[in-house]
Amino acid sequence: MVLTSKKVVALAGGVGGAKLVYGLSKVLPFDQLAIVGNVADDFGLYGLHISPDLDTVMYTLAGVANPATGWGLAGDSWQMLDMLSRYGEDAWFRLGDRDLATHLLRSHWLAEGITLTEITARLMRGLGSPFRLLPVTDDPLSTIVDTVEHGALDFQEYFVRHRWLPTVKKVWFRGAEQARMTGAVAEALRTADLIIFCPSNPVLSIQPVLAVPGVREAIERRRGICIAVSPFVGGKAVKGPASKMMPELGLEITPRGLLQYYAGLLDGLVIDESDQQERPVEGAAVLLTKTLMQTDEDKIRLADVILEWSGSIRG
Repeated sequence: MVLTSKKVVALAGGVGGAKLVYGLSKVLPFDQLAIVGNVADDFGLYGLHISPDLDTVMYTLAGVANPATGWGLAGDSWQMLDMLSRYGEDAWFRLGDRDLATHLLRSHWLAEGITLTEITARLMRGLGSPFRLLPVTDDPLSTIVDTVEHGALDFQEYFVRHRWLPTVKKVWFRGAEQARMTGAVAEALRTADLIIFCPSNPVLSIQPVLAVPGVREAIERRRGICIAVSPFVGGKAVKGPASKMMPELGLEITPRGLLQYYAGLLDGLVIDESDQQERPVEGAAVLLTKTLMQTDEDKIRLADVILEWSGSIRG
């Protein structure tokens, strides 16, 4: 294991991002790691403000995430959903009974005028995690998925209600032009020695972060280096809709395609050994390693390998 005094910023969303962030949290001191979280999949339901990507990372860092799904709380129950169904509601979004407390508090504090950044910090402290989980913006930002079958869908409608079955024509981010990068995120990116794009869905988890004005520019002006960890293993996404939706959008699900998607931002790319034949020959340094994270040991090993390798890259 190689530990340095370098500051690391991880852009993360979804289960894949949360897994790598967990590994990083086990090999880096809390004051050397900042996680920039996607908020474009946030949405309102029954008057509650729900932040699925932030919560997945938060629960994972706190060691309370459901190990079977990667999201939600371990050992949660579903009596509230059962009661909603009894009333005739289509309870299509799975809100656990204990998970509900997170959304109630978040919604209550937002109504009091507290920022999402401060609320997330409070929730992290309540769960006993010292790490900084920073929403990329405190302003409204929403992923919209234009589909062939149903027209424009809010992300959770596409992802959960329709189980990402509709054909995707376009993805865009409502509110992106007006959104402001938070001061905490700006400072983290300005002082970062290493920026990591976690193995999250490039279109649905990383691009919403990059779409906030100032984020891409801050990464382009970075003082350190920037690397991405491919979410693909053996030519397929490990989890979620990337394998289906990216070809629908004309995007390659290969390391070369990933490098093209993040054009102008990367100094290095981490890819799985099974994708060696798709290894880019120019444009960025490439690390071949096992990227599938099935156990906590896998997550920590990958974090260690990335940190050690990144020290050999010159930006």
